[in-house]
Amino acid sequence: MVGFFSVADKLENSRFPIRTILLALAAIAVAFLLFRYLPIAEWMQEFQVWVQGLGPLGYLVYALTYSVCVVFFIPASILTLGAGALYGLAGGLGVVLLGANLGSALSFLLARTFLRERIEKMTRGNPRFEALDRAIAKEGAKIVLLVRLAPVFPFTYSNYAFGLTGVRPGPYILATFVGMLPGTIGYVYVGTAAAGAATGGSMASTVLNILGAAATMAVTIFVARLASRAIREAGVEA
Repeated sequence: MVGFFSVADKLENSRFPIRTILLALAAIAVAFLLFRYLPIAEWMQEFQVWVQGLGPLGYLVYALTYSVCVVFFIPASILTLGAGALYGLAGGLGVVLLGANLGSALSFLLARTFLRERIEKMTRGNPRFEALDRAIAKEGAKIVLLVRLAPVFPFTYSNYAFGLTGVRPGPYILATFVGMLPGTIGYVYVGTAAAGAATGGSMASTVLNILGAAATMAVTIFVARLASRAIREAGVEA
């Protein structure tokens, strides 16, 4: 597959405050516009009715849907935002972490078993993967943690690529879970805040939601910058 690791980190050569604030505000604006001008709110309301009819099983259904998207390379960003809008910060965070980590673990295992030959063909001769493999051989799951903190490689593709490296399943799963926390919290909070702002409420509440989401995303981006720098220092070109 062309561009297996084709994600460039544009933040490294910019100053943190201005660039980070702009990116955070852009993320909030996009989420707000999605909920305001697309029928996402209606979809979520319909989905919420269906999920509520399932009781506690609805959380599991959402998480499994998320994991399927991860395995089949389907971007799940809208599901992350939707989880925040549907379940709030705590519930949305739990659903997304369960779904993303389940999908990540399954992709990892598929790359080590049934799909190994295919994934090897996709990564063969790729200098970025070779550097990643060498770094993992030296640093172990620390590199997995850094890659999760700084999404310098596409999440769905890197799950399979990690399956070809020497990292053990246990440390891989733990590093993935911990490394995903900052970004997941950020996006779920954005979904929660955007839904609250788009569906009404007082001006003060709307402003607080937007400022809170912007601050959360700013911290998330800052952590990603630090992790990206550490990845480069480990010899992997992000």
